Amino acid sequence: MCDFNNLSDKQKLHYHRLLLDAAEKFGGKNFFLHLLEAIRESKPHPLTAANRTFTMELGEIKWNKVIFNDKLQLLQKMRTGESERGNLLPSEDAKNYKKVLNLVRTLKPIVFHVKPTDKADGPGFFFQPFEVIDKKTTRLNPLFDALFFCAIGTVKKILNYESK
Repeated sequence: MCDFNNLSDKQKLHYHRLLLDAAEKFGGKNFFLHLLEAIRESKPHPLTAANRTFTMELGEIKWNKVIFNDKLQLLQKMRTGESERGNLLPSEDAKNYKKVLNLVRTLKPIVFHVKPTDKADGPGFFFQPFEVIDKKTTRLNPLFDALFFCAIGTVKKILNYESK
């Protein structure tokens, strides 16, 4: 998803609607983009927080399981080739297949809850990190990818996308 220019118009529209819906539930595009900026500026990566929470003035993200740095590093490595493969998982004969499969099994049950500080800004939303298509195909959830990994410029393009 983060390779916006290589997406079809149908995919761009799908991701636009998905992210716009999430942004509206968090207070609008600007609040959503502020959240992304705060996540990008946070060191170490917020996903490795031992208290399983990322808080900022406009809201917070909570999740139900600690993510260790080695899992995060592997996830970041695997997500870069996901769009070419159409799958987060490498081929079954790849050296790191079992590691990646364990990563997916470990992180799949996690649920992220994103809530604005002021309830008047919206109800918030929740999501899981992966979309399991079938036994052999798993993709990153576009919301998870946008919130924690994609460039902010790319997310802006998706939020402002208008179909032709």
